[in-house]
Amino acid sequence: MSEFLEEDGISFTPGKIQIDDMLSVPEMLRRAGEATPKKVVLERKSSFSNQWLPMTYKQFIREIKQVALGLIAWGIKPGDNVAIMGSTSYEWVLFDYALQFAGARGIPIYETSSTEQADWIVTDAKIVAAFVDNHTLRNVLQPLLKKHRHFKKIWVMSDGAQAQLAELGFGEDEAQIDTLISNQKADDIWTIIYTSGTTGKPKGVELTHRNVLHVAMNGVLNEDLMKVLAMGKTSRTLIFLPMAHVFARFINVAMFYAGTVVGYSPNTHNLVSDMQSFRPSFILAVPRVFEKMYNAAEATAGSGLKLRAFRKFTKVAIEYSRALDTEEGPSAKLKAQRRLGDKLVYSKIRDITGGRLKYAISGGAPLGERLGHFFRGAGITVFEGYGMTETSAPTTVNRPNKIRIGSVGTAYPGCYVKTAEDGEILVKGDHVFRGYFGDTKETAAAFTEDGWLRTGDMGRIDADDFLWITGRKKELIVTAGGKNVAPAPLEDSLRGHSLISQVVVVGDKKPFISALVTLDADALPQWLNNHGIEPMSLASAVKDPQIIAAIDRAVKYTNKNVSRAESIRKFEILPLDFTVDNGYLSPSLKVRRAEVLKDFAPLIEKIYADKLSHI
Repeated sequence: MSEFLEEDGISFTPGKIQIDDMLSVPEMLRRAGEATPKKVVLERKSSFSNQWLPMTYKQFIREIKQVALGLIAWGIKPGDNVAIMGSTSYEWVLFDYALQFAGARGIPIYETSSTEQADWIVTDAKIVAAFVDNHTLRNVLQPLLKKHRHFKKIWVMSDGAQAQLAELGFGEDEAQIDTLISNQKADDIWTIIYTSGTTGKPKGVELTHRNVLHVAMNGVLNEDLMKVLAMGKTSRTLIFLPMAHVFARFINVAMFYAGTVVGYSPNTHNLVSDMQSFRPSFILAVPRVFEKMYNAAEATAGSGLKLRAFRKFTKVAIEYSRALDTEEGPSAKLKAQRRLGDKLVYSKIRDITGGRLKYAISGGAPLGERLGHFFRGAGITVFEGYGMTETSAPTTVNRPNKIRIGSVGTAYPGCYVKTAEDGEILVKGDHVFRGYFGDTKETAAAFTEDGWLRTGDMGRIDADDFLWITGRKKELIVTAGGKNVAPAPLEDSLRGHSLISQVVVVGDKKPFISALVTLDADALPQWLNNHGIEPMSLASAVKDPQIIAAIDRAVKYTNKNVSRAESIRKFEILPLDFTVDNGYLSPSLKVRRAEVLKDFAPLIEKIYADKLSHI
């Protein structure tokens, strides 16, 4: 694809390798196991203590093969689609690879999915069997056993599924696994991931072995990214994002290739405890995790002198990080302030993560410049990246020697990125999916005539090849006055406030911009305590003058960075938060904007009918 470099405005980073036509994900893992059988590849948390127990490549592959033989004995055939529905765990990964060793494919279903949502995937992908975490999830899929003749079996991970399959496969010829692996080619389907979608039925994204290996292997072999992903014997990562999401699945493959020690945290309520005991050197997360980390640190600072000190050193960290990007660098005074801040504030934040966390990769939504600078100034550099399910996760990423906070970085190794005349981001490369499962019409619509993937995201590429996201093409707001407003920057800025959970900016065909805001129920009690306010319920808080005033100040702060035509003129605090359960968040935690606009249409109309304003 070197001919693309002759065009202007293309961001490209060379990749080290081209994927061999006969290489597959299970073949890559088999080779790694044969080369370094005694190398510790992952650690499993003990059921009886807080200790993490090491597992070598040899042990891991032995367990994979035992389950794979059981699957073959049961009747799983090459090319079969088998669902995996559960939280991120060693077992999720074990069954995923066992299916691949048997020539089949693991098709993720989000553990939050309803029977109706799961039914679409079972139907569309012709699922023949499924693995589920527990009997609660079994009950979600149970009605589908009777409904579909092709769907024949549900194994419950917590109810001895591994042992059952290992016993079933006892006596099977292990040599057949090697044959099944060798028969898989780079352009065969590795998995089908159904986009959680904010509208309509999810589409099945066909990802090949070549797609995911292209980003996994080229990322690990890139000199800059290697500093993050594979820092030798000290490199460790804890995966807690859903394995049903392409982001976690890709990084898992990359870590097995890199030989980085991996751990899995299935319950986000135990995330702090797991990070403190596992002590990762880097993590991957979505912006909400970093927002929560900052808000928790601010909340625990309390009030009075401690809170003022926290806010002072927050500014120091941000100023220090910004100074790193200047030619002269941080001044001696700023360095001294930063050292003091490290003793009083920053080291405590790092302690929460286990004390060894140096890097983090953030994707899925914009992090925001302020948080990016704060964490880098505090000693944890967050590298923002950009991608989608259709690109096997990464397409652009910041990296240690090439970072511009607020951007999503330059092209990922082996990937090509440019923008169309209207600003839509277009992508090419071996990481781009081959099509939507069984949907040639949608597949054709996803590409330009000359083969570039239409992402649906808007952005710009600066003179140094950094990509800046400006919003979603379909979400662009055009006010009654004809002003084009991208809601994302306004929403991202507001979400940085400790009281705010979610924001939806509205104003299409309206005279001005407004916002619907939800409160963070977890942060509310501490915020009230810090401000000397009596405890109150969420229902009371949305009407409380002091809460409204705090949101008002946050809105005014956000408005400083935009023109008056783009500024938020009114806002309403909703009496609930957006969750997956109530349908306002997708399983990948993106706001279902269409659902919000539909259900709160009367309130939105009232905002524009009412002449009174909070601002």
